[in-house]
Amino acid sequence: MARVNYRSSDVDLMARMMRAEAEGEGKLGMLMVGNVIVNRVKADCLDFKDVRTIEKVIFQVQGGNYSFEAVQKGNVFYQRARTAEKRLAQQNLDNWREHPSKYSLWYFNPYAPCPPTWYGQPHSGQYKQHCYYEPKADTCESVYIGS
Repeated sequence: MARVNYRSSDVDLMARMMRAEAEGEGKLGMLMVGNVIVNRVKADCLDFKDVRTIEKVIFQVQGGNYSFEAVQKGNVFYQRARTAEKRLAQQNLDNWREHPSKYSLWYFNPYAPCPPTWYGQPHSGQYKQHCYYEPKADTCESVYIGS
């Protein structure tokens, strides 16, 4: 059973974002980015209370900017979704979850060592250049439900 409700257009959109954000980190890196997207749909907390779809997560604006830099700056994001990334997106939607992104709501590439917290939330691990951060359990219980 899928972790969230989705349509085929969501698979395409998510595949484009995964490639744009983490193509250089290979399949596993793209899966981890995809997991953060799905976690944000599931999260009913913090900045993610009103984003219940893949589309709303990807085009969410926070502080005057898109949450995902690739929407604003990325040529890759605006290219057609490829079959390989669509398969990866489908894996995420169907239930792929692994550490350090298993419960993560945030990731970024600091071009330096990962800070121990990000917006007050703990560092859960690093994969290649991306640092992942998951919410404290008492801050966002909904991310941990159905684990």
